[in-house]
Amino acid sequence: MNATIEKAVGLLEILPENDQNFVLEFIKKLVIAWDPDFIKLTPSEREELEEIDRDIAKNGTIPHESINWD
Repeated sequence: MNATIEKAVGLLEILPENDQNFVLEFIKKLVIAWDPDFIKLTPSEREELEEIDRDIAKNGTIPHESINWD
């Protein structure tokens, strides 16, 4: 976990539960203001998608008809 996030979680844990809920709702509002359509990726999400793209480029994909969908 990122050091900044760890510090924030540590501070959040100090607060009473009802204040923790207030902070959580505030963080949600900040995220929505930053990305109202939820289309931006976090650094870890970006890395995961890049890893998937590298894997597909190297190994290809499974043909749709090869999957037993039942």
